[in-house]
Amino acid sequence: MTPILYSFRRCPYAMRARLGLASAGIEVELREILLRDKAPEFLQTSPSGTVPCLEVHDQVIDESLDVMIWALGQNDPECLLDMPDAGHDLIAATDGPFKTALDRYKYHTRYENCDRETERAKAVEHLDLLNRQLAHDAWLFGPDPKLADLAILPFVRQFAFTDKKWFDEQDWPHLQRWLTFFITSDRFLSIMEKYPKWQSGDPVTTFP
Repeated sequence: MTPILYSFRRCPYAMRARLGLASAGIEVELREILLRDKAPEFLQTSPSGTVPCLEVHDQVIDESLDVMIWALGQNDPECLLDMPDAGHDLIAATDGPFKTALDRYKYHTRYENCDRETERAKAVEHLDLLNRQLAHDAWLFGPDPKLADLAILPFVRQFAFTDKKWFDEQDWPHLQRWLTFFITSDRFLSIMEKYPKWQSGDPVTTFP
């Protein structure tokens, strides 16, 4: 049985999952979900009701990083999993304090007593760290990408495009080079192909 991936094109968590599956070369049936109009089959499958959600055999994986690790555990031709523990620490910091600040910066009107500039300043601390980490190599942990790069880049992209002019004006030459290379790469373009909203009975769409 071909694994089924419930995804939403613009969600950074779903981007992360698609990047892992594409690197591993694992074909899935892709079902594009609209977050404002979730398919009943998706809600029956996903414990959290969030994307991404991977259904493989009798297992459901609905955490994006777990989807990446599962896929690369099957096949890891780029050796993305071969990275130091510091890489996992960076991912955890991105998923934790940075993502919290990012949400409150990008969607500040959704949060009571939220100051957009304060939240942006919190996120900047993490971006400063990434910029320093990238000062000596093309990627976070050497000349080649690792799991941390592909897990973190979708969220840096989300931050950058919240106010791209402001982002480009910051003194982050290494971070900006890293992000630009990623968003103009064949790798990124290949996972960002547009798909229509999935409905039961639609022809099967495969990815990658």
